[in-house]
Amino acid sequence: MKNTFAIVALLLLATAATAQKKKLVWSEEFNYTGLPDSNKWGYEHGFIRNKEKQYYTIARKENAFVHDGVLEIKAIKEAYANAFYQPGSGDWKTADSTAQYTSACIVSEGKAWWKYGRIEVRAKLPRGLGVWPAIWMMGINRPQYGWPICGEIDIMEFVGNDSSHVYGTIHYAKEDGINHSSSGGKIQVKKPYDDFHTYALEWNRNDIRIFFDDILYHTFKTGNAGVKSGNPFKRPFYLMLNLALGGTWAGTIDDSNLPQSFLVDYVRVYK
Repeated sequence: MKNTFAIVALLLLATAATAQKKKLVWSEEFNYTGLPDSNKWGYEHGFIRNKEKQYYTIARKENAFVHDGVLEIKAIKEAYANAFYQPGSGDWKTADSTAQYTSACIVSEGKAWWKYGRIEVRAKLPRGLGVWPAIWMMGINRPQYGWPICGEIDIMEFVGNDSSHVYGTIHYAKEDGINHSSSGGKIQVKKPYDDFHTYALEWNRNDIRIFFDDILYHTFKTGNAGVKSGNPFKRPFYLMLNLALGGTWAGTIDDSNLPQSFLVDYVRVYK
């Protein structure tokens, strides 16, 4: 009996220690109705990267709206004016007067950022050819130094043309500060778009670990990143949630599959 009490006591002590180590410091529960909370989120705008086909809109309920306890980021097949259009431009971001798809990318840049901790997001993925949802982070020094010096942490990426895998990847600059290196992993998941799953990052001064439903599937040693440009993973990062279409990885878009939605139940940050 004494041994049983001792075991129980040890388990309680271990539970208490774990609770102390994991302290909630920021959260977004999406328990309201309307546009994403402007105190927590801003937006990217226009055509941004990877020659993706979607045009990111700002504070447009058709593309990013909170309802029924979730954030819905929706990619739509529709004509939409490109505010950055430049007649005669050879740049893919400004060459077309009208976009053929819209979506949203919401960011905590300038509003919330973190150095180390656990970032946890419960979300349901879209499906079909051309979709490319992501949960990811960028260094807050991105405006000053650009990518890849700022560093990038992809907590979750999914592409519809590889519908049985979820990816987690770390990007950082090589020592020349110009070219980039990456370290990534993937986990096989049967129909990850059929239900909500938890995507998480655990980050400390020594390593970055990426999880799918608490299954660890990729680890990166932060000491492997950059020397000349400094180590980006010892600086704060902000969070990004988006649904892209097409581009250099997701490829061909199945228009008959649209619209598609990326649903986010919550975002929680622990220290």
